[in-house]
Amino acid sequence: MKKLTLPLTLSLAALAAATVVTTQCERAAGSSVATGDSSQESKVERGKHLVENIAMCADCHSARLPSGEFDKGKWLQGSPLGFKPLMEMPWNPAAPAIAGLPTLPTDEQAIEFLMTGKRPSGVPVLPPMPPYRLKRDEAEAVVAYLRSLKPAA
Repeated sequence: MKKLTLPLTLSLAALAAATVVTTQCERAAGSSVATGDSSQESKVERGKHLVENIAMCADCHSARLPSGEFDKGKWLQGSPLGFKPLMEMPWNPAAPAIAGLPTLPTDEQAIEFLMTGKRPSGVPVLPPMPPYRLKRDEAEAVVAYLRSLKPAA
């Protein structure tokens, strides 16, 4: 009977731990739904997080100072790329300005672009821009953030 007690105890402990983790994850997921997360301010903040910490848009779309730091005065205002492909391929040598979304006049066009990786004309983006496939709520948040920024002069 002693041989069975330890494995049974470990199994029950693992089951209890899994239940706690699952419950906490469900609560965390449910809490964002419960708060609605629909205010424009929270949408802009979520978009900022996606742009600056997940998609890393500034790496290509923002100019850098000679020190290598971002030029905050030209944040997401477009920039020539500091790299190129090793072999011949379609390539965009400069990342366009995305602050204010000057090339995508409607929110729906911008959202579709972020969900499909294609311009309103149906043409896919050129490398090195990855063809993002954001979920609609993510795309809406990114658009809200980018629209909140001052467009390039």
